[in-house]
Amino acid sequence: MKLLHKKIEQEGKVLSDTVLKVDSFLNHQVDPQLMKAIGEEFAARFRQEGITKVLTIESSGIAPGVMAAMELGTPLIFARKKKSLTLSEGLLTAEVYSFTKQETNTISVSTQYLKEGDRVLLIDDFLANGQAALGLIELVKQAGAHVAGIGIVIEKSFQEGGKLVRETGYRVESLAEIESLNDGQVTFKKGAEVS
Repeated sequence: MKLLHKKIEQEGKVLSDTVLKVDSFLNHQVDPQLMKAIGEEFAARFRQEGITKVLTIESSGIAPGVMAAMELGTPLIFARKKKSLTLSEGLLTAEVYSFTKQETNTISVSTQYLKEGDRVLLIDDFLANGQAALGLIELVKQAGAHVAGIGIVIEKSFQEGGKLVRETGYRVESLAEIESLNDGQVTFKKGAEVS
């Protein structure tokens, strides 16, 4: 996706050989025009899958997730990372380790919103170690629903997450695949689709 690649090149900050900071447009401040284009792209890639729900994890997956859901005409559900007084019964839960925050969270979704028979598109901002995607897959399985696909905004293909998630057999579509973050430079994976 050319627009996303351009944003990463212009505004992304390489903090180390494993950390890319994109908080100026994706996960702190949000560029709504970019999110709209991302939602359109995910919808185009997964439209034929009969999606009934879009599922993400709070908070960085919400912006691309809501735009994809809007384009697909479905609700967006976001898994919560913290317990809530209003969300206490009928919960699906999974443990997710965050590479960036160096902590494990118990994510949860109400069984009221994710049900048996749903065809679910998972959306997340990054795919690095794969734990967020695997946790979301676990929630969908617990509900008796079906993972119809996984949409990732930025994949760090030099980390193991992409391999782990693809080994589950689900279709994974990443809009920007990063091969390396060496010497302060972003190198995109050669042959990765740029539209």
